[in-house]
Amino acid sequence: MTSQTDPVDHELVAAAAHVARTRCRGDNHTVAAAARARDGRIVTAVNAYHFTGGPCAELVVIGAAAAQGAYDLVTVVAVGDRERGVVPPCGRCRQVLLDYFPGLEVIVGDGEGDGGGVRSVPVADLLPATYVWADHQLDAE
Repeated sequence: MTSQTDPVDHELVAAAAHVARTRCRGDNHTVAAAARARDGRIVTAVNAYHFTGGPCAELVVIGAAAAQGAYDLVTVVAVGDRERGVVPPCGRCRQVLLDYFPGLEVIVGDGEGDGGGVRSVPVADLLPATYVWADHQLDAE
C-alpha cells in the first residue's frame, strides 16, 4: 500500500453532502455519492437500501454516470445522511470501483478521529493485494 495522498476535490464532497442533506429521507436512502467524470461533470446518486441487499450509493452513481454518458470517472466520494460526513466504501464497492476504474481516486476520512478531515487516495490503496477482475478476461485481439 502506498502512502500517497492526493488533493481533495472539495466541490465533489460538497455535492454529495448536499444530496445527502436534501434527498436522503428515511431508511431507504441514507448515503449519497458524487463522482467526477474526466470531462469535469459531477454525477450524484443515493443508495437504495433494501433488506435483500440493495445497491450502495457508489454503485448507483456508476449506473447514473453511464446513463449520462460519463464512462470515465476520476474521483468518487460518499457522504452519510444526518451530517455523518464522508463514509468509506464497503468492501464490495471497493472491488467494483477498482474493476471499473482502476485509476480512480476515492475520498475517505483522514483517519484522525472525529476531526472531519478527508483525504483522497487511489482506489487500489483501499484493496492491497486484491483480485483484479480484468485479469480473467480473454484478450479481445
